[in-house]
Amino acid sequence: MRNLLITVFLISCFTAYSQEAQNTKIIVRTKAKDAKFIGSSMGGSMIIIRDAQTNEILAKGLTEGGTGNTDAIMKTAHERYTPIAYGAAAFEANISLQKPLFVTVEALSPVAHKEARVVAQTQLWLIPGKHIDGEGLILEIPGFVVDGLYPQTHHGFSIEEDKTVELKANIVMMCGCTISDGGLWDSNDMDVKASVYVDGEFWKNIPMQNPSENTFTANLTLEKTGNHEVIITAYHRISKNTGVDQLYFRVSN
Repeated sequence: MRNLLITVFLISCFTAYSQEAQNTKIIVRTKAKDAKFIGSSMGGSMIIIRDAQTNEILAKGLTEGGTGNTDAIMKTAHERYTPIAYGAAAFEANISLQKPLFVTVEALSPVAHKEARVVAQTQLWLIPGKHIDGEGLILEIPGFVVDGLYPQTHHGFSIEEDKTVELKANIVMMCGCTISDGGLWDSNDMDVKASVYVDGEFWKNIPMQNPSENTFTANLTLEKTGNHEVIITAYHRISKNTGVDQLYFRVSN
């Protein structure tokens, strides 16, 4: 009888111990494709961690911090297990777990630029007490942030008086890194063009040039009246990053 009581006691202790919740840390970072980490300068990335089965939100917040070390990320050969984050922007969550949980990790990025924001996600098992720390979980964010600057919406022009209009856009990497002629992110490797539509009908394509950092321009000769839509597209021939924005204005005689 005594041995039976001891056995029951030990089993109950083991059960209680096994059911005790353990704090489990997960660090999530977002890295722009062919560039650096997405942090506070771009409004961060909104990270949402959910129970993959119930869709319950377990943690939510922004990545905060800098874009990381340029040399380590972009210029140094990386061997297996070589860290590259070096304190770059991250979101950290601590989740209390009693047993392993399969989760979905979603990133909306970059938060401060709706016109370029994309969603990236992955799934993984979280195991009680086994932290996803260090470099953490890194989600790749493809694309460019393309901001059409000029003309502004509802701006009006006259064929007779204005003759031409300069189309202008600002284009940066998803981390906010600078694009320039001959720079680390070289505009010579990009195809940037303005596709012009008048009253919904395609008219023509105009290549855009990069006269200064992040700025792309093209001169449009005004030849048609009506509502003009200009779709600005950016394409990187090596990384295959893409980005798009639109301009709207009206042209009269």
